Amino acid sequence: MTETTPRRAPSIPGDVGFGVDVGGSGIKGGLVDLTTGALIGERIKILTPHPSVPEAVASTIVEIVTRAGWDGPVGVTLPSVVTAGIARTAANIDPSWIGTDARALLSRALDGRAVSVLNDADAAGIAEDRFGAAKDTPGVVILLTFGTGIGSAVLHNGVLLPNTEFGHMEVGGAEAEHRAASSVKEKRDWSYKRWAKEVSAVLERFEALLWPDLFIAGGGISRKHDKWIPLLTNTTPVVPAELRNTAGIVGAAYAAETGIAP
Repeated sequence: MTETTPRRAPSIPGDVGFGVDVGGSGIKGGLVDLTTGALIGERIKILTPHPSVPEAVASTIVEIVTRAGWDGPVGVTLPSVVTAGIARTAANIDPSWIGTDARALLSRALDGRAVSVLNDADAAGIAEDRFGAAKDTPGVVILLTFGTGIGSAVLHNGVLLPNTEFGHMEVGGAEAEHRAASSVKEKRDWSYKRWAKEVSAVLERFEALLWPDLFIAGGGISRKHDKWIPLLTNTTPVVPAELRNTAGIVGAAYAAETGIAP
């Protein structure tokens, strides 16, 4: 797809923001320089409480924000589909999150301050599009995180299409993530060459439907991108993610300051 429309990014009220990335094993937060996407100081990490019910996670987020001494808006990622601040699914967190008004819960826990809540892959996509591998790239950008499953984020000229779940798209009779997640490679003890065939098939399916201008490959296996990205046979360029384990924090902070969370 050839795209000549200028990129549009929301204005940022302040130069510093705060993001929190909620995962199944750890909750991480930190101050973010919103002009560069770099973390300011060390990130703060606390183990995810078990069970990871909403109230317990909210208390952990409050502890992280308090430790940082931050008193402004807070962006939070969840491993969930999030619409209007409400968690609609729950992956690697307690099922009691489903149907929870996460934005209202966290705002109350943080003494009424503004809180943005968005899907974790969407936050990573925002960060990579604004500050990382897709910076200044026009058109349609798709981030895919290859891990236990496949997370996805889609942006067009910097504007997010929230809550895509491309990992569940059927490709050749199976869900995409059941074919090409990095966990499948590990479980079946595939070589990078064998696994790259599955990834290529998935990317080609996405290409046929969306005609993206760029794929960004994230997830832990992106650290070894030189072993498998050159083996891909799809048409659209594929580049490794740059921000990696800070992307969720950065994207959440950016969303909180710009109001682009769904």
